[in-house]
Amino acid sequence: MNNKRPVNLELSTIKFPITALVSITHRITGVFLFAGVAVLLWMLDSSLTSEEGFAAVQDALASPVCKFIIWAVLAGLAYHLAMGVRHLFMDCGVGETLEGGRRGAKIALVVAVVLIVLAGVWVW
Repeated sequence: MNNKRPVNLELSTIKFPITALVSITHRITGVFLFAGVAVLLWMLDSSLTSEEGFAAVQDALASPVCKFIIWAVLAGLAYHLAMGVRHLFMDCGVGETLEGGRRGAKIALVVAVVLIVLAGVWVW
């Protein structure tokens, strides 16, 4: 019996294809968005409770740290949206081949990067 399977599966040595990388990061951004939406809802609640709460949120949104957090949530949303649309196209039968999947992943990645840059321009 000649078993050529690796004895120690070390993830850092495996070269993932682009389709796997965009799929994994799509899931990660979904979890990140779950936490990000909680923060945004807390800020919305604070801003709607009173004038002082609104002023506090407005002051917080002027800080660079808060702007970065808002941009990070928008970046996660843009990436998740682009990859979600890619999955919808695949559900409709477009890009189901190996080459089509690679091409679709690259196109969705370019769209996501453009949207992330635009979100950064909008926030700052």
